[in-house]
Amino acid sequence: MKMRDKDSKIAILGAGIGGLTTAIALYQKGFKNLSIYERRNTVTTMGAGLVLWSNATKIFHKLGLLTEIEKLGGQLLQMQRWTKNKDYLGAIEVNKINKHIGFKSYSIGRTDLQNILLNKINELNIPIHYNHNALNISYQNNITSVNFENGISIHTQIVIGADGRINSMARQYVNGNNTPVYQNFVNWIGIVESKKLIFSKNNVMDFWGTGERFGIVTINKNKGYWAGGKSLPINASFKNKNHKTELLKLFDSWPPEIKEIIKLTKEENIKYIEVFDHNPTLKWYKNNVCLIGDSAHASLPTSGQGACQAIEDAWHFAAILEQSETIEEAFSKFQENRFQKTTAITMAGRNLAKSLFNENVLYSKERNEKAKNTDYNLASQSIAELWSKNLPK
Repeated sequence: MKMRDKDSKIAILGAGIGGLTTAIALYQKGFKNLSIYERRNTVTTMGAGLVLWSNATKIFHKLGLLTEIEKLGGQLLQMQRWTKNKDYLGAIEVNKINKHIGFKSYSIGRTDLQNILLNKINELNIPIHYNHNALNISYQNNITSVNFENGISIHTQIVIGADGRINSMARQYVNGNNTPVYQNFVNWIGIVESKKLIFSKNNVMDFWGTGERFGIVTINKNKGYWAGGKSLPINASFKNKNHKTELLKLFDSWPPEIKEIIKLTKEENIKYIEVFDHNPTLKWYKNNVCLIGDSAHASLPTSGQGACQAIEDAWHFAAILEQSETIEEAFSKFQENRFQKTTAITMAGRNLAKSLFNENVLYSKERNEKAKNTDYNLASQSIAELWSKNLPK
């Protein structure tokens, strides 16, 4: 079957950012026999917010979605680093990254981004089937079958696994194992919004402690999101306690703006997340099933690029599929195009997390001194070069 036959039936497992963006990209390349299958009964998102760095906004520009993002997103100025005692460690100028890639970066609420994507999916009449939790995948005579927990089965020519890092049936099928790696820290995440002025400037503020970290991202003067992290074993006692109360205790001696933001956040807008990623794998596809996003290359939030790399996947997958003669050729080229960049980003996220959540006081002091002496112009350039790799013209 040649992929220039655009009537090929394509099933996308997962209605997260990666799955929705992939559906849009495929549709715009002429693949219109698409269906999305989501395990939950509605669209949900684990995160509070995210930064669409300029590599991702370039893709959204290509997809015709950037104008909507500009309406709801905030333009960031700096990524600042501070100690828990409010000693300044330095900052990366976001505009240096933007200039290198040619597009602006935007902070945005995850729900806002998901709604932009869903509106486009509805406009294109791409169906989303909820309550479809995949139980198993099989392959015979060039057709892939997916059986769902609700008793429904589908038979399709291509399955795209965009079903996340925690329990991806597509990854299980491709690799024989979908078990993620717990990275020994948790994040409390929250989104804060108030009628009164909360933020004076649009910056990322990253506060470093010893085995603890607190990051704040501004969306606009009245809205932002945050993550408080701590080195903890899985199923720690914090998991079942009142999140707001525990956070106020945990970060009591930290800069006052942290406590103020926690106080302003509604309890229902705070989530406790045990943080996992995946070891890089050389196997992203099997038969007619291909992995994208977190199913293929889950990275830690410290990478800053999890959603952005899923968005890049969407563009490249659709473009490569359109130009390929066979499914095998398309999947092989897609993995070859994406493996090196996503692996570098995954490992960079792990290295930063190990540094931030190291519980040794002496190590933390040395880390902070190293950060103070960093050449941030060079750091900005290095980030821009990695994030710009293999972007479309």
